[in-house]
Amino acid sequence: MYQYILMSAAFSSAARTQGMKITIQELMRRKHSGPKIVMLTSYDYPTARLEDACGVDVQLIGDSVGTNVLGLADVSQVTVNDMVHHVKAVSRGVQRSFVLCDMPFHSFDTPDAALDNARRLIDAGADGVKMEGEAEALAQIGRVAGAGIAVCAHIGYTPQTNGAKASVQGKDIARAKELLTAARQLEEAGARMMVLELIPEMLAAEITRRAGIPTIGIGAGRFCDGQVQVIYDIAGMSERVYRHAKAYGNLAGEMSRIISSYAGDVQAGTFPAESNVSKIPDDVLRQVQVWLAKQP
Repeated sequence: MYQYILMSAAFSSAARTQGMKITIQELMRRKHSGPKIVMLTSYDYPTARLEDACGVDVQLIGDSVGTNVLGLADVSQVTVNDMVHHVKAVSRGVQRSFVLCDMPFHSFDTPDAALDNARRLIDAGADGVKMEGEAEALAQIGRVAGAGIAVCAHIGYTPQTNGAKASVQGKDIARAKELLTAARQLEEAGARMMVLELIPEMLAAEITRRAGIPTIGIGAGRFCDGQVQVIYDIAGMSERVYRHAKAYGNLAGEMSRIISSYAGDVQAGTFPAESNVSKIPDDVLRQVQVWLAKQP
């Protein structure tokens, strides 16, 4: 049954896959010439093969593996050894997708630790690493990027430090300024992509417009350069459907259809819809625009 699903997926997406490995340079090009970037979490070999065949551009081995796969209470409990294990599994199933791996909590407390652990993940099969944080992550991102490793930044709601209770970031002028400043500084430090999580749509649009690197949204609206979701959410396997997500199906046997539909929606720009986004108050947006107009 699984082989039948995989063969169907490969046939239906042959024009998109073309057997060519996606590089960070290709993802950077997508910001300016499209199509939008499809990113999706992946934790194991069979899922990696399905996602690869269905045209997912970036497979993210998120530290969400802890709560979604390993049964841990919180993502902060995930270790580098856990991530290495799952990177190896995913990378074995990938021919086309860019393999991106989260650096778990406390694995990049210092620039030296960041580089050592990033190299472990790259050696395990990752094409790049993702680090959460704003000003506190600048030195670490700079060190890893300086060693020639592709780094994806992650701002807004950051599960490792903000905890399990998610909250939209940037709805007041002070936080909006912080996020705009952090996005610029992280890019200058060497980040080649940036995840924007739970950020009001128009603020995420402004970050995206000003950034020279691709932005990948999750609960950040329709104007990012790509979208990322947790595979169990889009497959209808989670206990609830979050506002920023969309359940495309309900059974593992429908995984091929689910992934292809999601990828198509993201590339066509039909997901997220207005019902999936958060709004910044009009008066705060005006304050942001006034502040930005005064910036160099």
